Amino acid sequence: MSSVTYPHEGSEPDFSPSASFQVAEGNRHVGLCFVGDSFVAGLGDPKALGWVSRVVARTPHAGVDLASYNLGVRGQSSTDVLGRWQQEAELRWAHPVNERRLVIGFGLNDIAQGMTTARSRLNLANILDDASSAAISTYVVGPAPTVDPETNDRLQVLVDAQADVCSRRGVTYVDCFRPLLGHDQWHADLASGDGIHPGQAGYGLIAWLVLHAGWQSWLRLDS
Repeated sequence: MSSVTYPHEGSEPDFSPSASFQVAEGNRHVGLCFVGDSFVAGLGDPKALGWVSRVVARTPHAGVDLASYNLGVRGQSSTDVLGRWQQEAELRWAHPVNERRLVIGFGLNDIAQGMTTARSRLNLANILDDASSAAISTYVVGPAPTVDPETNDRLQVLVDAQADVCSRRGVTYVDCFRPLLGHDQWHADLASGDGIHPGQAGYGLIAWLVLHAGWQSWLRLDS
């Protein structure tokens, strides 16, 4: 698979995948890869759970062989994730996986590195389109707010762009920014840390948002 290159940065033509994801018939062997930045990795959580492990622990999957893999890397931008997700995920999707599922989470490092919104949304679009072409089901978790108002202003623009990219493709997008922007517990958690990454309480809040954003429906575990 190779990423789509559009003639102008930020231009996204209509996309028609060459394959379609299907829920496996019979025995389901689900390979669930979480790829992204330090928030995916759970940086700052003294329990070393982050939101990913909390979500997986609360995902009932009786009768389904569910194997999850955390591929979060500190400091990575959407460009970094675009460059590595396929190779790393394919290692985890070896036999006997018959359902490949990908959860994506990044954004703050795009802003920290001065990346344009157009380039950031294009990177996300390329990941989603490459995954769709390979019959991989995707789910996107957006970035959360920081304690810095200027950074948050830029994050809001990026969140809206990511949500639009996902909406155009029918992919679930979890907005963690607006629900947590004025949340007292979230900001208290940030204030006790580095102002960017939460602790136990904050990651618990992100996990709650994910679990209540069609998570089980996406995994087809709600029947």
